[in-house]
Amino acid sequence: MKDEITPASPDGIPGWGGFEFGRRLGLQATAVMAATGALGVLGDVSAAHAATKSSTIKIGYVSPRTGALADFAGPDNFVLNQIRKASYFAKGITIGKTHYRIEITEKDTQSLGNVAVQVTQELINSGVDLVLVSSAPETTIPVATTCEQYKVPCVSTVVPWEAYWGGFSGASISPQGAATGTGPKYNSMFFFGVPQFAGTFVPMWERVQKMTKCNTNVAEMFPNDADGNAFRAAFGPTVSAMYPKGGYNFVDGGAYTDLSTDYTSMIQTFKTGGKGGAACDLFVNAPLPPDFQTFWTQASQQNYNPKLATVAKVMLFPTDAYALGSLSNNIATDAWFTPYAPYKSSLTGQSANAFCALYQSQGNGQWVQSMGSTYSLFEIAIEGLKRVKNPHDRLALAQALQTVNYNGMCGPINMNFKSSNPMLASPAKGIGMIMPVGVQWKPGSTELVGHKKYQWSQWVVDNSLNKHVPLNGTLEPTNA
Repeated sequence: MKDEITPASPDGIPGWGGFEFGRRLGLQATAVMAATGALGVLGDVSAAHAATKSSTIKIGYVSPRTGALADFAGPDNFVLNQIRKASYFAKGITIGKTHYRIEITEKDTQSLGNVAVQVTQELINSGVDLVLVSSAPETTIPVATTCEQYKVPCVSTVVPWEAYWGGFSGASISPQGAATGTGPKYNSMFFFGVPQFAGTFVPMWERVQKMTKCNTNVAEMFPNDADGNAFRAAFGPTVSAMYPKGGYNFVDGGAYTDLSTDYTSMIQTFKTGGKGGAACDLFVNAPLPPDFQTFWTQASQQNYNPKLATVAKVMLFPTDAYALGSLSNNIATDAWFTPYAPYKSSLTGQSANAFCALYQSQGNGQWVQSMGSTYSLFEIAIEGLKRVKNPHDRLALAQALQTVNYNGMCGPINMNFKSSNPMLASPAKGIGMIMPVGVQWKPGSTELVGHKKYQWSQWVVDNSLNKHVPLNGTLEPTNA
């Protein structure tokens, strides 16, 4: 990683989801709360709870168990079972001279923002001390902003930090991609943002360029939705700022409508729209999974075969790879958790590898990235609770969570990390950055020692941003 790397973003809307997406979801959450008539009721409940002397610490966990985002929550049952067996959750925690039992209540958002607000209201009405939430902006932002409104501590993950920050009233992002304005008092989060996407994808582009002598034309498949428009505005300029000598030429395929069925025009643009009428040898996107499946199938049929496909938002889970079959071969994406990292649980000492092996041995299928980040939510909860005198003091707990610094299942997480390198530093207090690695889908791989071979597996092929995670696969062109 080079010291001169600096993130950039035009028009103040960087990242997956972006500031504007976060702002809109925050407004939607407020509107839903007002429509349900919960404003006064929840305020009374929150005030009453602050003085409680209960010997039970109540934690709410919110995720999209059903609906379009359900793959993110696929391992929830397994992860929550492991968490409940860990000592702090099975036997309780002593804070000061008082021993507390910990109670976890789970809620499903159905992958809908309005439902996310409603189930968060239910948790607040039940008197929770803390809310944990994953995954994606459509889930995390409505939950986080609801908690902020009613002064309930909340920790989020699997949401780009720019989208998260943009969801709060008074928060903003500078044209240079920095978090500015007044941030939340009761919220914290860990994940990464658009500079880390660029820092994961571009090193793979550079290596494939050397292998194949391919050109620097980059095809951009970005839909006309919040995620796509944010990526369209931010990704190319960010790459150009971070890698000014790369000479990348970005070719926009057009702001298509989600769930389109014919990508012929876009494919033709990618085949001839580069410099000098050349094809785009590099490919990047941020679509809905079914849209990428349709596009990628049609691209193959119409003989558009980029040298390297680096994709965001899709191909994160085995279900995506199986849906494409042989066309999944050597598609690259980002990974924020893998069983190959040398990390271990701060609760039990179990390694990431053993954690994933147990998941597979119990018949749950292949490991998935989100199991690690969900686990780390509960590690962070314990770290925050260790730092307070009274777990029912919501402001004190929120402040403690915003300064958590520990090593766990997803590696080192520092919610207030100071560094001269903006790639590594916390954009604001309460934001912990984890560094992803580049992975490719390859066939017939043995994922973990002693376990069966799966038809498709993710292998780590680039660790430019995170040298802690060893390479265990060879980066190859998506198409020779």
